[in-house]
Amino acid sequence: MASRVVVVGGGIIGLAAARELVSRGNDVVVLEKETGWAAHQTGHNSNVVHAGLYYKPGSLKARMSVAGNASMIAFARDNDVPVDVCGKLVVATANEELPRLAVLAERAEANGVPARRVSATEAREFEPEVSAVEALHVTSTAIIDYPAVCAALVRSLDGQDLRLSSPALGIRPGAQGGVEVATPQGVVRGDVLVNCAGLHADAIARLAGLSPSARIVPFRGEYYELREDRRYLVRGLIYPVPDPDLPFLGVHLTRMLDGSVHAGPNAVLALSREGYRWRDVSPAHLADVARFPGTWRLAKRFARTGVEEVLRSFSRRRFAASLARLVPAVGEHDLVRAESGVRAQAMLPSGALVDDFLIDQAPGQVHVLNAPSPGATGALEIAKHVADLAVTHLR
Repeated sequence: MASRVVVVGGGIIGLAAARELVSRGNDVVVLEKETGWAAHQTGHNSNVVHAGLYYKPGSLKARMSVAGNASMIAFARDNDVPVDVCGKLVVATANEELPRLAVLAERAEANGVPARRVSATEAREFEPEVSAVEALHVTSTAIIDYPAVCAALVRSLDGQDLRLSSPALGIRPGAQGGVEVATPQGVVRGDVLVNCAGLHADAIARLAGLSPSARIVPFRGEYYELREDRRYLVRGLIYPVPDPDLPFLGVHLTRMLDGSVHAGPNAVLALSREGYRWRDVSPAHLADVARFPGTWRLAKRFARTGVEEVLRSFSRRRFAASLARLVPAVGEHDLVRAESGVRAQAMLPSGALVDDFLIDQAPGQVHVLNAPSPGATGALEIAKHVADLAVTHLR
């Protein structure tokens, strides 16, 4: 008789994990609290298939994004999901950024990412409007439609028990072993619980009786788009050289599959777990964040950066100035507000942001506690790892 695994979360990682578990002979129940799949992080990101450029060699992020780049592109092509392997430029706009660009090139080589340093003249052959003293051209970066990937994953799960509008309200051990999950429609029973709840992953872990090793702190990523008559300024993907002392990559420019050009994200602390706007405020969430010592330690460490991000959130002029470092022709009147996303970032009590993917376990339980970008890129590889762990709990 097949084992039954209860997967909480219907984003790309939850659906990919379900698919992988089914491929190994298990039955799955997928519980998603929203009325549709890919409702949060998966459906509110820049749709980039990352190359694996930035991550510490040997880390889960490095291994799973490099392998995930290949497997995600192959999955898209096999399932008629739109994908464009367009490559990207990482641009050094000043001489003082060149040492960091060199380190990035070394990391690309260590991770097996196809990339080469190019001169300013060569960079402008790819992006005529770019400002660069030198750049790194990464050939394997792609643009994809992640909600369409999720739709394909759902189709691959035909015959399994997929439940929308089914939040997990309570989790307890089953009377005969396994796990029981209370939902508005009744109790769901399974042999193992797999938690892929993203923004709510730590809350689900606590609901299951764990004291998770990290806390989810949501950051809102705010985007603009270039006006349609200014889209010609960007041909593909243009990124800055990241500052290793800062937790995010910085604002960048991304041409989407429909020809639009996204600009961002600006990163600010969200005021609720699903805080897509400043007015989305949860007093209970804010009280919880305020009680967590890591919040204050992070705020102290990045006070200046945090203030700058907030100022940029309210100033289209400041946002445009950040983009103009990469493409000088971009001005504030070229920008139109676009949809925001919220990143589920795990934080330790020390205030350190968890840099790698993080998975906690307990008897009969696997909890994916940190899988932000490049989580979507590596989803099929994360799914294999999660399934490996889940199977150990079925023996």
